[in-house]
Amino acid sequence: MMEAWMNTISPYVRFVKIVKSPSLSGEWIDFDHVFTYIEQGEAEFILNGVRYAAREGDLFLMPPMLPHIIRTTSEVPLIQYIIHFDLYYDDMRSGWKETGLIDEQTRQIPEREQALADVFPVAHLRTSDRMEVKKRFLLMQKVFLDEMQNRDLRTKAIATELLYFFHKGQVDRNEQEGKLTKGWGVLEKAISYIHAHYADAGLDNTTISQHAGVSTNHLSFLFKEQLQITIQKYVTHVRIEQAKAKMMDGHKTMTVVAEEVGFSSIHLFSRSFKATVGITPSQFFAANSAIRKEG
Repeated sequence: MMEAWMNTISPYVRFVKIVKSPSLSGEWIDFDHVFTYIEQGEAEFILNGVRYAAREGDLFLMPPMLPHIIRTTSEVPLIQYIIHFDLYYDDMRSGWKETGLIDEQTRQIPEREQALADVFPVAHLRTSDRMEVKKRFLLMQKVFLDEMQNRDLRTKAIATELLYFFHKGQVDRNEQEGKLTKGWGVLEKAISYIHAHYADAGLDNTTISQHAGVSTNHLSFLFKEQLQITIQKYVTHVRIEQAKAKMMDGHKTMTVVAEEVGFSSIHLFSRSFKATVGITPSQFFAANSAIRKEG
């Protein structure tokens, strides 16, 4: 069956990356589409409260503003091939290079960018198709990073092919895994509150649980049972992700960044950053200098 959206799309690729995570647990939300191929490892994806098991060879397609929680479930490092893209080119949106930055402007999603909102988000690929998807992704990454001639046109063509493989790999919805996560309504309230108040250095479990409408013990139980992480570790994750985005911008000192994301001191920020990311904030800043210049 040929879906109507397939006849009109003209993808604009914003970012291409390969992410290797020995251990991962966190929540993300993006203003554009996120296309993820699982190259290695196993994980759980919770998309708007519905849980899906992810394994090697799976594709996930997440439309704009879809909350997605990912956590690794095996000892093998999780390797994800990730593409951020819009379904259609737009002059203003094409200037937005910092993925994951949600503000009043990026929150406004054009109607035509919501064409995939109802598409089932998971596809399981055959071995032969996995090889083709990986080949096309690596070609796209090379074209994107090397800024080859006609980069946007070439990445558009490859993105269209990848969407074809996604559609080809889908099976009947009744055969797919996906059950509503226990306690999702409470978790969603807590997560939303954390994302809105992470900059408050005094943010604590009691305040978060009061906003979620449950006891601190119950909320702690839900975080550990469903996300395999403590509330405070999740708060730290959010703060570190926000810090990385601010550091990528390259216009603020480490001390200012630490304060803006809710750390009470630069020393605590540095320790938490290294424990979470594996390198110091200064090393992260230096390693991403080329990307900052590119933007």
